[in-house]
Amino acid sequence: MPKILAVDDSASMRQMVTFTLKGAGFEVEEAADGQQALAKAKQGSFDLVLSDVNMPVMDGIQLVKELRTLSEYKFTPILMLTTESAGDKKMEGKQAGATGWIVKPFNPDQLLNTIKKVLG
Repeated sequence: MPKILAVDDSASMRQMVTFTLKGAGFEVEEAADGQQALAKAKQGSFDLVLSDVNMPVMDGIQLVKELRTLSEYKFTPILMLTTESAGDKKMEGKQAGATGWIVKPFNPDQLLNTIKKVLG
């Protein structure tokens, strides 16, 4: 079963995402910010990273940049799940190496369909 790292500084958002993903059969680990996520990514192996953009300590864009420097995460799908919908922010995410962009509030079916699509 694919393992997903869900990164968001909002505990309630992490709960909603985890509930949705586990309900679809995914294995999920959570992180509260980019730095915590990077540490977990270095210790474990994830098939997909789902990250917020605006977080304390290390934001999602920086997390994507850091993950892309690691050989294990060079081609791992990284989806941004965020309230940010501005074109320049999306472009910044794309240039950092993000695979896709989903704007909150998310629709569980849309989230699962997008994840299944990028996981192949």
